Formats: sequence, C-alpha cells, structure tokens
Amino acid sequence: MLRDIIALNKAGECIAIPSVCSAHPEVLSASLQLASSLKRPLVIEATSNQVNQFGGYTGMDARAFVAFIDDLKSKYEIAPNMVELGGDHLGPQVWKSETADRAMAKAHELVSDYVRAGIKKIHLDCSEGCAGEPPMLDDVTAAERAALLAVSCLNAAPVPKDLIFVIGTEVPAPGGARLGEDGHIIPTSPEAAVKTLMAHRAAFAEKGIADSWPQVSALVVQPGVEFGPDHVFTMANATDPGLREAISEYTDICLEAHSTDYQPPETFAKLADMGFAFQKVGPALTFALRRALYALDHVVQKLTPSEVALPQVMEAAMRNNPEHWRSHYSEDDMSKWHFSYADRIRYYWPLPAVQEAVQALILTFDELKVPEHILAKSFSSDVLKRSEGLVASRGRAIVRSEVQGVLLPYFLGDRGD
Repeated sequence: MLRDIIALNKAGECIAIPSVCSAHPEVLSASLQLASSLKRPLVIEATSNQVNQFGGYTGMDARAFVAFIDDLKSKYEIAPNMVELGGDHLGPQVWKSETADRAMAKAHELVSDYVRAGIKKIHLDCSEGCAGEPPMLDDVTAAERAALLAVSCLNAAPVPKDLIFVIGTEVPAPGGARLGEDGHIIPTSPEAAVKTLMAHRAAFAEKGIADSWPQVSALVVQPGVEFGPDHVFTMANATDPGLREAISEYTDICLEAHSTDYQPPETFAKLADMGFAFQKVGPALTFALRRALYALDHVVQKLTPSEVALPQVMEAAMRNNPEHWRSHYSEDDMSKWHFSYADRIRYYWPLPAVQEAVQALILTFDELKVPEHILAKSFSSDVLKRSEGLVASRGRAIVRSEVQGVLLPYFLGDRGD
C-alpha cells in the first residue's frame, strides 16, 4: 500500500497519506472511523516516547500497542490492509542523558521490539547527541548509527523485506526552526537533503546492508511549516524549495513532512505536489480532543455544576507531574498549560485520575441529553452533524467528530463531503 502511494506521488499525482502520530484511544478511534467511512488508507505511528520497552508514557510496549490497534480495527471492522503501523523517531532520544553506548543499546532493543511486533514503517533517527556529545550530531555519525539500527531491524523482522525505512533528521522541536527575514520557516535546502541521503546510503553499504537500501522509502525534511507554543508558521506563498527535483534520481524515495499540525487545509495538497507523500499530524488532534472535552465540561458545569471541573483536574495533574511541561512553559502561564499549540497537556490524558474525570464527564453529559441549540453554542454544525453518524455515545461521538474535523483535510481528493 505505502509503496504504491509513493510510486503515484513520484509519478506526479497529487496523492499523500496522513500519518496519525498519537496513542490516545479517542484520537485513534476517531481516525480509524473516519478512514473507514472514506474508504481511505491510514498510517498510525507511535513515538519512542509514547511506546517503548519500558512502557513509555502510555504504559505500552510495541506488542501491546499493536494489539491495541488490532482491537480497534476489529471493533470498527477496518480492513487489515487499510492501516499501516509505524514507529516515529526511533533512536536513542529517550535515553540521550546516558552515554551513547548505553542509549544506543536501548535503541537497538527498541527497534527490534517494534519490528517483531509487526510494525513495518520505521523512522530511524539518531540525530541527537547523547551524554558528552553535541546536541545535534553530524550527518556521518547520525547515518552510521541509523544504519546499525537498520541492521537490528532486519535481523529481528519476521519478513525483513516488508520493512519500510524512513530517514532524515531535520525535524527541530516545535518553534525551534530557523526563520527567514520574511518571518517564514526556512525549508531544508536541496543540497542538505541529498547530503543526508548520500550519508545514509554510504552507511548502509558500510554496515553490509547495501541490498536493503531500496527499502529506504522516505526522507524527512522541513518543507517550511512549523508551529510553536502560541504561533503557527504557514508555508510561504509560492514557495517550493525544489526538494522533489533534488531527490528525483532516488526513484523509490518520497518526502515526509512532520509538524504539519494547524496548517490551513489547502497546505496538504500543496505538500503532496511538492513530493510529500507522507504527512504527519499529532498534537493538532489531541488539541482538538482537549478543545472538545473542555467544551463538554463547560456545558455540564452550566447545567449541573460539580465541585471540580475538568480543567482543574488537568491543572492538578500537571502540577503533580511537571516533567512534561516545565522545559516548555513557565509555572504561572496557565494559558499555555491548557491551550498551547505545543499541547504538552496531551501527556497527561493517560493518568488514572484524568481518565476517571473524563469518563465521569462523558457519562454525566450523556445522561443530561443536552438539547441541540445548547450544543450549537460550543460546537460547529459540521461537528454535530458528523457526530450523528459515529458509533459511540453522544459525548464520545462529539469529541471524535471534533478530532475528525482536523484530520479530514489530510485525505486529499474526493472525500464525498
């Protein structure tokens, strides 16, 4: 499926596949239900922060994550060939405070677990330095480590030839990309893209896996889109850095865009035309989830005030576990805690106290049978209409519909809407 999409994009067709980078059950349910209704394929990816051999912040290892997705596919009767699973930024990043040897040993275990579990789209990313190293490594070192991880993947995979590798490391933290004089993000240069490919191809050959180079199917580069805590950087008008042409001789490799969240809907077709067959989205989906849950909570609080509103529950969770936000927000910037585009609040949805509060909120909302004219003050008519066709309770259907509204523009072409 993925190689077919790449081939069509390389042939000049305006085609791309959305890649949902989230492990939240409601986000994934919404995404799968939408893809199913449109009869369109979807990629679902887990990051090394979310899912790893130690549980990540979701509490799942790779095998548990795959089983979780399989359960959702079965529940919503999704055809197996319509969903591909991937691993994002697989490398030593989670353990970069340790020495390179120790961090890379864990990274080898990480990627091996992913492919053994049946995950086939693997983003090899060894761009960040470990203890005692520069924050960002040079191309040669990063490529050498990525190739070593590829060896582990090939050795561990049930069917090695089924693997699809993604390389490339020009993915700065949200808000950390370079700006040009016009205020737009500076895209990856064609020269840098080719240099990255050459370094990785040489590393694959050096590590004895030159025959597997054709399995490298995507290169992550910066197309000129990004977001920060309180700002979205949209693509400059008529800007095309020429990356598609630069890698044209690599006939099996497409471009992959990260940080496409919050972009205007017309951006995604433009990215496809520029050669980006893989378009990743994540924080924008959990941002929509939070927006919908807070809106439900607002309605419930107006009708049956409770002692603790959901935003208070989230705030308490973030105060008690500050590790996911303290390097991003100040302690007194409540607006960013709750509403930042960086959406650090997403790390707190899996906590038991938060899950309990969300369950109670949805149960109360469903019992209230809130009239449509009241809901219309908090939700668009499109969200409410789309929610009516979803298999879920009223509250969950509205939340999922809000998420689907963000994902829908990623499905290019005729969507029947």
